[in-house]
Amino acid sequence: MSEVVIPVRAERSYEVVIGRGLLAHVPRLLAGAQRVAVIHPGALLATAEAIRADLADRGFEVTLVEVPEAEDAKTAEVAAFCWSVLGTAGFTRSDAIVGLGGGATTDLAGFVAATWLRGMAVVHVPTTLLGMVDAAVGGKTGINTAAGKNLVGAFWSPAGVVCDLTALETLPRNDLLAGMAEVVKVGFVRDTTILDDVERDPFGATDVEGDLLPDLIRRAVQVKADVVGLDFHETSATRGDGSIGREVLNYGHTFGHAVERRERYTWRHGAAVSVGMMFVAELAALGGRLSEPEVDRHREILGALGLPVSYAPGHWDALLGAMAVDKKARGSLLRFVVLNGIGHPVVWEGPDPALLAAAYASISA
Repeated sequence: MSEVVIPVRAERSYEVVIGRGLLAHVPRLLAGAQRVAVIHPGALLATAEAIRADLADRGFEVTLVEVPEAEDAKTAEVAAFCWSVLGTAGFTRSDAIVGLGGGATTDLAGFVAATWLRGMAVVHVPTTLLGMVDAAVGGKTGINTAAGKNLVGAFWSPAGVVCDLTALETLPRNDLLAGMAEVVKVGFVRDTTILDDVERDPFGATDVEGDLLPDLIRRAVQVKADVVGLDFHETSATRGDGSIGREVLNYGHTFGHAVERRERYTWRHGAAVSVGMMFVAELAALGGRLSEPEVDRHREILGALGLPVSYAPGHWDALLGAMAVDKKARGSLLRFVVLNGIGHPVVWEGPDPALLAAAYASISA
């Protein structure tokens, strides 16, 4: 795949660069900064050291900030640790952060950048599929609390995103598959040709050395760039033409976040969203919005990728309680992105509780 640049127009315009061997783009995106903090998990220390050496050669003062792996990084305590490092090193608003890692790391790095001195530049270098197609693009940042996922955060666009596909070559298979849930999500709500391609060649869709996966990444990022450009702060619900704004990207996430919370974040985000998509597909079918063959298509595509399509029974009260404090809820009303046919997302506010319980029963193994 040749290098692709996708512009994102939000409150500040930036570009997402997709290709191989792209780390040389990082210094360019940091132009104007004197100090740079590279926030990274311990497993990526070697890559962080390589970035530090390259930046130091170009005159930057670089501080490495190691944080815990995955969702363990997204806590107030870890954010406070990062702020402490920035303060000790004398970081100013004209300096910058590099978020190196998966979606949890870029969420944290973006939040730290948004809150230190009320906002400084951040460049994301996602190293997972989920990070490339979702977390690092769009400017949503956040950390978790005991009450739920991403309940504390800010909208803060990066100065740029570098998606170096060579990082996927060493990504654990389960992490790659989890990232595919976000790719498939985009197919269900917007670019349905993604679904066609995954159905035709599910192996090629997850082959990091093939041509199909890079193209799926490009298309998923393009959809997110288009959606974010029209509704950066997720303030637009239903437009005059019946379309919905950025909330469309939450397909499968309300139930998925509840699963993550109940599992104490031991589930991969993409696996939880996969189950969440099955839940809202069953809910839409119960409400007469989606046909049974369309529900089956969800199950077949996700199943072909090795993603979960069911969840254990007996936990409805806990899941319902978690959804009630989800950031997409409005007062006592739950809101779900559902489909009025594949490729036609709408917001369904306050579904009948009996339908919600029945949808859960439909996906309970």
